[in-house]
Amino acid sequence: MDDEGIKKSAILLMTLGEQEAASVIKLLGPKEVQRLSETMSSLQNVPRSEVEGVLEEFCNEAEGRTTLGQDSADYIRNVLTNALGDEKAANLIDRILIGNDTSGIEGLKWMDSSSVAEMIKDEHPQIIATILVHLEREQASQILNFFTERLRNDTLLRIATLDSIQPNALRELNDVLTTLLAGSSNIRKTAMGGVRAAAEILNFVPTALETSVIDNIKQFDEDLAQKIMDEMFVFDNLIDVDDHGIQLLLREVQSESLIIALKGAQEDLRKKIFKNMSQRAAEALREDLESKGPVRVSEVEAEQKEILKILRQLADDGQIALGGKGDDSFI
Repeated sequence: MDDEGIKKSAILLMTLGEQEAASVIKLLGPKEVQRLSETMSSLQNVPRSEVEGVLEEFCNEAEGRTTLGQDSADYIRNVLTNALGDEKAANLIDRILIGNDTSGIEGLKWMDSSSVAEMIKDEHPQIIATILVHLEREQASQILNFFTERLRNDTLLRIATLDSIQPNALRELNDVLTTLLAGSSNIRKTAMGGVRAAAEILNFVPTALETSVIDNIKQFDEDLAQKIMDEMFVFDNLIDVDDHGIQLLLREVQSESLIIALKGAQEDLRKKIFKNMSQRAAEALREDLESKGPVRVSEVEAEQKEILKILRQLADDGQIALGGKGDDSFI
């Protein structure tokens, strides 16, 4: 959700009252709650016309919705059990609904990364890998930062080679987290992990750690390391994003962040950015880049990763199509 959507949601919640707002917030994820709370605390002197506009938009949207689909898991479970009997239905239910119950992992999502790392660091690396692929990629990368180099490398290697989760691994995971997935002897393998998951997590870690992990995986399997690198999307790959995508991205990026990030960008990418700005904005950005003094490499990389985070969010929302990864797979 973009900043405008967050603001509208915050205004709506503020008008609902404490009890109703709390009921809504219970259904949201950790990041959404944090962003909404920050926005709600910053709201001041909102014009009546703006509040009325938000309420009218919400009513118009709500009129087109129904309750169909709510509690669908219970409905499916009851229908199949009545139609097929307990034993046959159980197998089919596991296959259809497996993975929907993630109450254990949801608890980890609300914890800070250092606490999660402390909790799981002494578990078997295979269990750690299984846990991390169920977390959001950014949180998983933060947790990896708290591990020793040996454990970090071992975990990423296991994530990259994790095609599915075996029933016994799920049972171990349930012992660690109380309940992660609905575990039983009938549990089917669940597709998780793999090259894409490893690459997405590595996109968030600092460059020095990223290089160390890739080098370690190369020693184990060069082809696997190359596949991971091919899946990674780095700042220079912005050259492959179409003009419309770049324009959408620029709307979400702060000017100072863009200036610092472009200090480490190739000239072709800078030209692409300038091309998708107004002439006045492009000239101002050029002047800011020229007048900006030396910037630490770590600071440049940090801002580039923040911009990539925004890009991936836009891609997840279906607003941007990410292009090919290019030959220069990581920096």
